[in-house]
Amino acid sequence: MRFVLRLLLTIAVALGIGFGLSSFALNDGRFFGGNSIGPWVSWPDAGTPQPNPYTRAHLVREAALPMGRAEGLQFIATNDSEGRPLDRACAYRLIGHVPVSTFWTLVAVDENWINLAAPNSEPALRSSEIVRDNNGAIDIAVGTALAAGNWLEITGEGPFTLALSLYDTTAFSGLGAGNDTMPVILRRGCP
Repeated sequence: MRFVLRLLLTIAVALGIGFGLSSFALNDGRFFGGNSIGPWVSWPDAGTPQPNPYTRAHLVREAALPMGRAEGLQFIATNDSEGRPLDRACAYRLIGHVPVSTFWTLVAVDENWINLAAPNSEPALRSSEIVRDNNGAIDIAVGTALAAGNWLEITGEGPFTLALSLYDTTAFSGLGAGNDTMPVILRRGCP
């Protein structure tokens, strides 16, 4: 009887660890195919003909249609640079440099990937419309309250995700030093 109980306990522990690690790999993924730079996470193998098994499982779970490797790369942020979840009740600033790319877009979406752009505003910010400082750094305000300068106006309440899509980029390719930097996401206040 003791042997059967130990066997059942061993099987339960093995299944718990196995399913727990699988869930972690699919939800976070940074150690299993996803690359992270600060709060930004990307799956660089997503657009390849033969993605690794973890990337393939992530794509199936998210029902995502990735860009091809030659087309670009998408970075996702659900937290700010201090690890706090992004919330529409707060105001944020994206400050820093974007990896070298021909073109990029920044969009805010909810948990169902519905665009959160305010009515009568642009659905996304484009690199061609951004004012930069003298050394090429960006400073973008994200939030529901009016902000000076570059502003991604969003609407609603609750958590949100930022998606930065880089088109024709060399990020993670090893070409060019310093091409793996991303803007920091700073929370500037919550009511």
